[in-house]
Amino acid sequence: MSLKSVRGISIGYDEYGSGIPFVLLHGHPFNRSMWRDQRETLSPICRVITPDLRGYGETTVVPGKTTMEDFASDLAALLDALGIDQIILGGLSMGGQIVFEFYRQFPQRVHALVLADTQPQVDTEEIRATRYATARRILESGMQDLAEEVLPKLLAKETIATQPDVTSRVRDMIVHTPPEGAAAALRGRAERRDYTSLLREIAVPTLVIVGSEDAFTPIQDAEVMHRGIAGSQLVILEGVGHMPNMERPSEFNAVLRQFLFPIVS
Repeated sequence: MSLKSVRGISIGYDEYGSGIPFVLLHGHPFNRSMWRDQRETLSPICRVITPDLRGYGETTVVPGKTTMEDFASDLAALLDALGIDQIILGGLSMGGQIVFEFYRQFPQRVHALVLADTQPQVDTEEIRATRYATARRILESGMQDLAEEVLPKLLAKETIATQPDVTSRVRDMIVHTPPEGAAAALRGRAERRDYTSLLREIAVPTLVIVGSEDAFTPIQDAEVMHRGIAGSQLVILEGVGHMPNMERPSEFNAVLRQFLFPIVS
């Protein structure tokens, strides 16, 4: 693990391999360890960088509200500190929404995009209200109850039944996430901009990948991105939920390698 001080915070990150940098952004309420299987598989072909986002893992917690703009600016500052100009950028769920924001601000810094189990549109009023309520709840009672509540939605039924190690890893990430950091991100996500109009402006190779049983960002969301981004590739992994990189890492990694190889070679 390495640390870089940027924008008044300390960012924890891992870095493996060499070549074109491939940055992977985790979702909420997780940390960079969710990309463990991807780091090991992809480091022979590119320079894999997995940061902890502001408020998560080993990166500084800033209470209040963390916007998508904050996350994107943190990443830009980290890249500057590492002397990196252009990257391949991927993200899952909230990480994918940060990918949109980063591309909106810094399109010249992006070689290609990976959008996993995410969505470009804004929340409904109901979902927005739920985010605010969840932020209040976790500040009062911590992350344990949230973990038990969302696990059945995050993972496919088969994953929970047959892969207790994956279920345990996901639960551990959630319960060890600082409530102040998670609450700040929930408030920021509730107020994020609509990235649907950005889709037609994306002019780099883009992979859209989704689990067939994703309850949070279903196949329909992936199809919206695929239709909106000219020349994008859409891959649906059958029998997995919102965390395909952990539920079915071999298949997920094979898709990534096939997408990345023409770009990094």
